[in-house]
Amino acid sequence: MSSYESYPAPGALPRERVDSRAVFGQVMGLVAVTVVFAAAGAYIGRDLSSGAGWIAFIAAIGCIFGLNYASQRNEQLAVALLFALGLLLGLFAGPIFAFYANNNPAVLWQACGATGLFVGGLGAFGYATSRDLSSWGRVLFWSLLALILFGFVALFVAIPGANIVYAVLGLVIFGGFSVFDFWRLRRADMSQAVPIAASIFLDIFNVVLLFLSLFGGGGRR
Repeated sequence: MSSYESYPAPGALPRERVDSRAVFGQVMGLVAVTVVFAAAGAYIGRDLSSGAGWIAFIAAIGCIFGLNYASQRNEQLAVALLFALGLLLGLFAGPIFAFYANNNPAVLWQACGATGLFVGGLGAFGYATSRDLSSWGRVLFWSLLALILFGFVALFVAIPGANIVYAVLGLVIFGGFSVFDFWRLRRADMSQAVPIAASIFLDIFNVVLLFLSLFGGGGRR
């Protein structure tokens, strides 16, 4: 093999790095568009009733299951379900965002700014780290289930400072998910772009709501 074939051309990037950048761009582009759909949903659903909001939430869960199934078989359908997920969760959260926008808009901006710094910083760490974080997935999953159980119990049992405890624990868990999902992104190929985009979007969505709860005292729901 000649020396010309053995070494990349000047300025050329290794194929692995080019591929990882392409996947990163694809995933973050999908996340950005999904956030736009969520913002549109929040605007449309700003006066949505609680019952209709929960219907949208249940439909969003259906989109998550459908997306995971479609991502291995029909990429276009998976992308459509991803954008539908953003729209439906926006509808669900619309009254929450409207409450803060009308009563305390500073809290809304603080939550959005804190979310950008929080997810961006932890995501950068996850993307850059060389550690093996594969064991985090199961721990985070069970931690999330425990948090959901705690929230359910707090609905019926008076626990001092339950809202603050829930928000802080939620931020710890979704901070871990942010690190883990960006770690997965660094090692993903294009076939995994849509599911990882959905995971990162869900990280962002949940962190925003948790910061709103922490800064604003829980809001309307």
